[in-house]
Amino acid sequence: MDGVVIAGILNVTPDSFSDGGQYLLTEQAVARGLQMAHEGAHWIDVGGESTRPGAHAVSEQDEAARVVPVVESLVRRLPDHIVSVDTSKAAVADKVLGAGAHVINDVTGLEDPEMAATVARHEAELVIMHMRGTPRSMQTNTDYHDLLGEIEEALMAKAAKAAKAGIPAHRLVLDPGIGFGKAPTDNALLIQHVQRWKAQGHRVMIGASRKSFLGHLTGVADPGARLAGSLGAALAAAVNGADILRVHDVKETRDALVVFEACRRTG
Repeated sequence: MDGVVIAGILNVTPDSFSDGGQYLLTEQAVARGLQMAHEGAHWIDVGGESTRPGAHAVSEQDEAARVVPVVESLVRRLPDHIVSVDTSKAAVADKVLGAGAHVINDVTGLEDPEMAATVARHEAELVIMHMRGTPRSMQTNTDYHDLLGEIEEALMAKAAKAAKAGIPAHRLVLDPGIGFGKAPTDNALLIQHVQRWKAQGHRVMIGASRKSFLGHLTGVADPGARLAGSLGAALAAAVNGADILRVHDVKETRDALVVFEACRRTG
């Protein structure tokens, strides 16, 4: 678990499910990014469009205006950290990679036909996530005949598409999409089977932080009050082999990982 990367979530949106509206100004967002780096994040994931269930799309221009100044500042001030952008638009990806971002985190898994080529051209890394439909519709179709098999098949098809565009396996990360088109009981199963995704030869990202399935398990309705559940999911994902944990609560996640690792050592 010593090699687990903590990716801090930095939403510069008015409507994200947990922290929407908190970091709308560039100065606020950059300050939060610097704080997360100080708290132990190795990676800052900047998002300019909410992907919560039911969220509406924003224009390319609005999304880019939100994220590009934040990326430029964080890349300059955190030269030893990874800065990624959570976007599904190739045009936005082109702008943020040109501004210095290192990774594109695409929750739609290459629905934009130009995304893979754009990332390849910049020699950047790519996170491909599994999601059915769009954020507006994803929770209307959560029935699977073979949950793990269908997700694996979809992710590997996307990985093949990325490889064909020129993105090598070491620059590709898979994310099974906790909470994205999944029933509440499905999400714990995805965390249990991290090794299934890793067996395909790619790193795996798990983003369970504050998600609704944690509220389903614990009875905690307020996303901001799901810290304990988030830490439980993060520890389980790390133990099961996740390479990257995408979280809101960086310090608490780091501390939990440090203590857990110290207490489980046998010699």
